[in-house]
Amino acid sequence: MRRMPLRAASDDRRPVEEAIDSNCSYRDNHGCRVAGWCEQTPADRHLKQAKAATARFNSVAQALKTGYVRPVGPVSATCVSSPAGGLHFENPALMADPALDMRKPEILVYAPKRNGGLKLVAVEYFVASGQVTAAPTLFGHTFQGPMPGHHPGMPAHYDLHVWLFEPNPSGMFAQFNPNVHCPTP
Repeated sequence: MRRMPLRAASDDRRPVEEAIDSNCSYRDNHGCRVAGWCEQTPADRHLKQAKAATARFNSVAQALKTGYVRPVGPVSATCVSSPAGGLHFENPALMADPALDMRKPEILVYAPKRNGGLKLVAVEYFVASGQVTAAPTLFGHTFQGPMPGHHPGMPAHYDLHVWLFEPNPSGMFAQFNPNVHCPTP
């Protein structure tokens, strides 16, 4: 079996892509790919499944066809720029359902590309706080919150960001990513 490289608990802020590609490589603090044999934990396998299931949403058109929408309002209302969080596309049907499916995140997070398009950088799992009695967990991580909605119409909620498609120096499950910036209005 493959064995996962161990890391100290204090090293939780390292940018992580651990065990989400076929040879269990990951990126170190300098963004260099480190290859190695590892045993994938259940959380690692789930992350790999989530990444495979959501990679098609790198196409915004595919996301729109599947029910994701950009909330109504100016870019400043839907793109979190300070701290950096990206442009959010929400799936209202998934947000209304308290069930969590790692293959169907409630929110997709995009960042602008140099050519003016958007690229998928993260997924966000969302549960309205009135739908649960405690913070949910996914991939072995407890959701953040409860927190107020980020725009009119969004209820108080718990959420969990997973930076599957963009390395995050703050950690794969950090709420914000300093590498992601909003488009200029």
